[in-house]
Amino acid sequence: MHITILTMKFSLPGCRSLKEKRQRIGGMHERYGRQPAVAVCESGSRDSLDASEWSFVVTGLTTQEVDSLCSEIEERIQRTVEARITEVVREKL
Repeated sequence: MHITILTMKFSLPGCRSLKEKRQRIGGMHERYGRQPAVAVCESGSRDSLDASEWSFVVTGLTTQEVDSLCSEIEERIQRTVEARITEVVREKL
């Protein structure tokens, strides 16, 4: 079993409320939490209006499987989330 923690930090310029923040970042749990190999949570900057941090715990039988899933998550988020990605960290356990 291979495990990687993928942490992504976002900047939300011009965001004026937590409600707007949830709308712009929203859907992370629904999109990624349904996959049996992924657990997702907002891991930082919860009360900040212009920033957010999300962590994904990705598991798989091989390193290639985990790396592929992490890359897929990153690419999909870049296309669908209304925020600027400021940092991406992968930590292999």
